[in-house]
Amino acid sequence: MFAVWRHRPIIMSSIIVLSLVSPDTRYAAWSRGSVRAAPKTASSKCDRSKFKLILDVGHTAEAPGARSARNIPEFDFNLRLAKRIEDKLKSEGFAQTRLLVTEGPKRPSLFKRAAAINNSGADLALSIHHDSVPDSFLEEWEFEGTKSHFSDRFSGYSLFVSHDNPKFWTSLRFARLLGDRMKAQGLQYARQYAQAVMGRYRRKLLDKKVGVYRYDQLIVLMRTRVPAVLLEAGSIINRDEELAMASTERQDVIGAAVVGAVKEFCASR
Repeated sequence: MFAVWRHRPIIMSSIIVLSLVSPDTRYAAWSRGSVRAAPKTASSKCDRSKFKLILDVGHTAEAPGARSARNIPEFDFNLRLAKRIEDKLKSEGFAQTRLLVTEGPKRPSLFKRAAAINNSGADLALSIHHDSVPDSFLEEWEFEGTKSHFSDRFSGYSLFVSHDNPKFWTSLRFARLLGDRMKAQGLQYARQYAQAVMGRYRRKLLDKKVGVYRYDQLIVLMRTRVPAVLLEAGSIINRDEELAMASTERQDVIGAAVVGAVKEFCASR
């Protein structure tokens, strides 16, 4: 998520919206198990066909963010998970769900990303990312003959909101709904962001039950005029969690959590 971490420039130059993504099967031989299927949720009382949700795919192909413990770019994880979530939302009637995919290496496009969300007339924006760690926590290892880095110290998802977003309280409400759903699926949030060991990356924990943090300076959150939340779905620098995040089972669990939270959010507006 943070540009100052290894291989993590968050820089884009143009905005495009995609609706078709090819599945990535590179992890098929590495799977160590599966995550339990998510329970079905009750239908919400809202007009799903008119609810506009933007799924912002973090980073770009040119500036792909972090590299996983097995040298896979974060952007690949973000795109794959966002597409899976998009499919699930559309299958539940949220027909106006759209992926926001950017390209290019320039920081000013971060503002274009926020502008695209604002100009879309969206009711909600969810930015999809996968987590890493500060360089000081990294260890070296070799995977398939290639030197790489890992840190098995931390794991879990995180949710971030910005107090500078004009819809802060609504953003916080959705973040809590999503955190509740993630927790209900048996997923744990990453607690390190509230710890002194994180130094300048330490964030204020707004909800200790479901892992919602305050991060005011994130452009995609602070510059948008709609409710906006950033999801760090899991740590891809943690070797075991990387495998979990690459599995369709974990992606489906997270997708079900997002769908459930969006249903409840839409119904309660």
